[in-house]
Amino acid sequence: MNDNKRSGASAPLPNHYQTVAQDIMDYIARQDGVWMDVGSGGGGLGLAVAACHKGMMILLDPNEQALGRAIGQAAERRLLDRVIPVIGTAESVPLPAGAVDVVISRGSFFFWKDRAAGLREIHRVLRPGGKAIVGGGLGTRYPQWARQEFIRRQRHSHIGMSAGELEAFALARHPETFRRLANDAGLRRFEVVGEGGLNEDDPHAGIGIWLRFEKEKAHGI
Repeated sequence: MNDNKRSGASAPLPNHYQTVAQDIMDYIARQDGVWMDVGSGGGGLGLAVAACHKGMMILLDPNEQALGRAIGQAAERRLLDRVIPVIGTAESVPLPAGAVDVVISRGSFFFWKDRAAGLREIHRVLRPGGKAIVGGGLGTRYPQWARQEFIRRQRHSHIGMSAGELEAFALARHPETFRRLANDAGLRRFEVVGEGGLNEDDPHAGIGIWLRFEKEKAHGI
């Protein structure tokens, strides 16, 4: 891609859902089961991940219109027979305990009303041995130039925010915040990967920050 397109403020950037989906599949390391995308919105990430495996994908979101758009996209991508829309929030998932094998979530975590409660709810609906990955970012395979441009545009969009708002934005994406919330939720087997908000000159800009955890198996299993 030429330098003019790379630097153009209105130039479209590569699809980050695909690169995030690749990272998720590397971490989860399975092709079946029941998956759930929390805060799925229009289905960008959930459908990208569903296209990579043979299991079922639950799209959970409080916005019925967004779920309708997601189902339309699922039909276009011939995924409709494996996609289930469910209205709900991270803090209140209308599913029984142990109902899903994998939970994913990108971008919505920062807007949950009670993030520790949301993590506890995700842990509840996971089956023993199930995995979750929650956070935000563009994926490790996303082109570096595009990551830097994404961060540059994001920072430009913050013009006009107060010092307190900027501090809160950065704090929400700090690794220590993720660790604290995981501990508050009572998670035992978790790891925080990534460094959160970085400037566009950092080679790791845009990779993001993720909380990955696994639900403990019952003793003897």
